[in-house]
Amino acid sequence: MTVAEELPATPETESEEPIKQRKNGLYPGVSDELAESMKSGWADTELTDLAPIAQAAETAARRAALSARFPGERLVVPAGNLKTRSNDTEYPFRASVEYAYLTGNQTEDGVLVLEPVAAGGHKATIYLLPRSDRENGEFWLSGQGELWVGRRHSLTEAEQVYGIPASDVRELADALRAATGPVRVVRGFDAGIEAALTDKVTAEHDDELRVFLSEARLVKDEFEIGELQKAVDSTVRGFEDVVRVLDKAEATSERYIEGTFFLRARVEGNDVGYGSICAAGPHACTLHWVRNDGAVRSGELLLLDAGVETHTYYTADVTRTLPINGTYTDIQKKIYDAVYDAQEAGIAAVQPGGKYRDFHDAAQRVLAERIVEWGLVEGPVERVLELGLQRRWTLHGTGHMLGMDVHDCAAARVESYVDGVLEPGMVLTVEPGLYFQADDLTVPVEYRGIGVRIEDDILVTESGNRNLSAGLPRRSDEVEAWMARLKG
Repeated sequence: MTVAEELPATPETESEEPIKQRKNGLYPGVSDELAESMKSGWADTELTDLAPIAQAAETAARRAALSARFPGERLVVPAGNLKTRSNDTEYPFRASVEYAYLTGNQTEDGVLVLEPVAAGGHKATIYLLPRSDRENGEFWLSGQGELWVGRRHSLTEAEQVYGIPASDVRELADALRAATGPVRVVRGFDAGIEAALTDKVTAEHDDELRVFLSEARLVKDEFEIGELQKAVDSTVRGFEDVVRVLDKAEATSERYIEGTFFLRARVEGNDVGYGSICAAGPHACTLHWVRNDGAVRSGELLLLDAGVETHTYYTADVTRTLPINGTYTDIQKKIYDAVYDAQEAGIAAVQPGGKYRDFHDAAQRVLAERIVEWGLVEGPVERVLELGLQRRWTLHGTGHMLGMDVHDCAAARVESYVDGVLEPGMVLTVEPGLYFQADDLTVPVEYRGIGVRIEDDILVTESGNRNLSAGLPRRSDEVEAWMARLKG
């Protein structure tokens, strides 16, 4: 990996922020002749007649709803900044969900500002970095210059693409310091913007803004549903990829599974939507096993919990528990089928007008019935559910909202989410599980080390629900037949 050689401050550039020096650069500086040469001789690359992003109408409607909720207030929504991974390298950037939801833009340092206007409503402006400056050498000497990290849109181009007037973000902090009137900001993404507003905002008011934006995403529009289906379809193909290489995973480790799925995510989407859980054998009993460094052994189960994230940030979240050799043992099938039956009950309970909690309660009841039937805990089932005794082996809730975050809408009020009512357009996961830890002495030895979870992404419709991930088989015999076909 090469390193940028950066330009010392000069009289011509000292009014701007100096380009950071690299301590151990191989070149001592830039000659006047080279600096002059790099300023000229470049073709005009300005792009014209650019098409707006596919979701431009949707992002405009979202901004209009935000404007209506907070009349007369300036609203500031930052994308966030690059974060250092090590020394002078950064993590891949992912814009804040709030910013991407309202703009469709995904570039670092961007800020959306909705400024109230006297006639009512707001004027929206997207603040971005303009094209790299060729006069001061930033475009070829700075580690974030365009010759290092790629071309970015000019402000005029950005206006065409996102349908929002664009301005230079480097001027925003001063403008915000001078601003008067009520202001709210989405916190936690841009320390510089927050510092400029420190005497103008309150945590309580800012939290109300974040809650509103979280609840606005509870019901997905048609564009979002299409993106979620796209994410799920790619995820299905990623699961198929994994089944085809299980022999290679046995020869290496869970990392082979992780890498195989990641390839599909990067080829067809933006990334994985979260750290893939590639849990073989007893690792399946660790809910968020993301080390993925364990052995993959024939005769054991693989719990694969993974999702592709689209280029617009919508993620799938699907889990299957697969027999590594293609066939469930009797005890594995017994536990798997119990989880399948619980999931069937949970999915059936996802209905418009029903309580959000209904699918969780339905799935938990089935699992409680099974563990009583198996003699793992004393009944009756109502007692088990009242005391939550099944949770020793079920551990987690049965699902969550899904969207641009894998655990979407997390800042929503309890009364709007967990205690709310399902509406058409909501998308949620249904994912019951049973986990018998390897050291659990309260269960028969043959149960120990077996973990099973089945998870699908369910859209609430006008008449019931639709399983977006129905392309992956769920019933145990169908899973075995599917794996046999893929393995040839």
